Amino acid sequence: MKFPRSSGVLLHITSLPGESLDDGGIGDLGPQAYRFVDFLKAAGQSVWQILPLSPPAEGNSPYSAYSAFAGNPLMVSLSRLVRDGLLSQVPELSPGEVGADHVDFALVAERKERSLARAFERFSGTDGHPLVVAFRDFCVAQADWLDEFARFEAIMRNQNERDWSKWPAELVARHPDVIADWDEMLADEIQFSKFKQFLFDRQWCELKAYANENGVRICGDMPIFVAHESADVWVNQNLFAVDEKGKPTLVAGVPPDYFSETGQLWGNPQYDWEALEATGYDWWVKRFGCALRQFDLLRVDHFRGFEAYWEIPASAKTAIEGAWKKGPMSAPFDAAERVLGELPFIAEDLGMITEEVHQLRLQLGFPGMRVLQFGFDTADDEFHRPNTYPEDSVAYTGTHDNETLVGWLKTRKPTDSPDPLKAWITESEPVYWQLIDTVLQSRSDTAIVPMQDLLGLGNAARMNVPGQAKGNWSWRMSADAITDPITTKLRTLTNDAGRCE
Repeated sequence: MKFPRSSGVLLHITSLPGESLDDGGIGDLGPQAYRFVDFLKAAGQSVWQILPLSPPAEGNSPYSAYSAFAGNPLMVSLSRLVRDGLLSQVPELSPGEVGADHVDFALVAERKERSLARAFERFSGTDGHPLVVAFRDFCVAQADWLDEFARFEAIMRNQNERDWSKWPAELVARHPDVIADWDEMLADEIQFSKFKQFLFDRQWCELKAYANENGVRICGDMPIFVAHESADVWVNQNLFAVDEKGKPTLVAGVPPDYFSETGQLWGNPQYDWEALEATGYDWWVKRFGCALRQFDLLRVDHFRGFEAYWEIPASAKTAIEGAWKKGPMSAPFDAAERVLGELPFIAEDLGMITEEVHQLRLQLGFPGMRVLQFGFDTADDEFHRPNTYPEDSVAYTGTHDNETLVGWLKTRKPTDSPDPLKAWITESEPVYWQLIDTVLQSRSDTAIVPMQDLLGLGNAARMNVPGQAKGNWSWRMSADAITDPITTKLRTLTNDAGRCE
């Protein structure tokens, strides 16, 4: 698909700032999200890129979720629930609990769950609540994934165990009579799970509508793999590499690449692509359909896995023990396009990319990614250097996995003399603004800049360090970070680069 010449900003929902002591301790779908859309519009931006919206299964990573379809209730705005009459007030946090620059996920989860439970109590106890019909319609429209997800979440919480393969054997095997008994026993908990998803969906659709009305398209992000500790694997065990006890036999990861000398052992169960093919890739068609309901554009993470994927025995200690296996190629996308129409997808084609991966991307008509930081490792590697970017690409100063621009500039150690970066910068203004401008001026149809780079922040604001298990995903922007000079500067650069739509 041909994209218009445009630009945007990468900022995850949880990184949005708070209002005050009633902000809930995490960025959410409330007033600050709408203010961010206003900023994008004022700065001439037409794309807001986010990370996956799914509820994290482990380590707070949105790339390891316990559902490929559900939303993260931690993003539900409590102030919006007050507006809807579901809460009388938003419980205030103490100054030490607000989390001005980082999210305390454990604290947020505990407090928000209590507030959502109170909202559910009020909703359930109010005859003829205005949202009853909307809730019922949502449950019917999304039943295909919602019923199983709510059942999974209710059992997971009852068992206090995320790893469903450790549940009672009859639950692991999903015996119908046992499932029916649990449905009856946990009826209220299942309904509460559905209610949280309804609130998330309602608030998300309102925000997306506001963004679209203001000329801003939302770019979502879809991990190729799902977590083992997910409703998707529990419900569809025949579609994944798991044994009769539900334990993974083959898992995902990548060999050594830009980000890690030893590769990355992700641990997600591999797909049984033959089984998926036999269903006409129905699960993938539904997953893509759900994403296109939520987003205007979609970045498909680890796109190279559709051409060939790194398969690792579940018993392996490192990703180095894996091997390349042939992927399904274009088949899942072809199946989806027959049902959903043209796919506005971006292929994340970073890492060890072969000519076969490039050809698959070109065949599908998806733009790939170029990352400025990767363009200056050596003098003779110009693939990621802005003067080489083709139109059918999405250019970044960095991604959520990179250092911030300022952090990268401080830590990089050029291997060549003279340093190839020197030819791209002057002493006239901050280097990070010059590099942002370089990406905006490139031929790429779309240019995306992480919010941390626009703010000139160092690596303390980094979102993720690949291969590092703890301390990721928690950065938050301060409430006063966006200033008029930043807005004006970005709009001027964007206009000069011909990206103001």
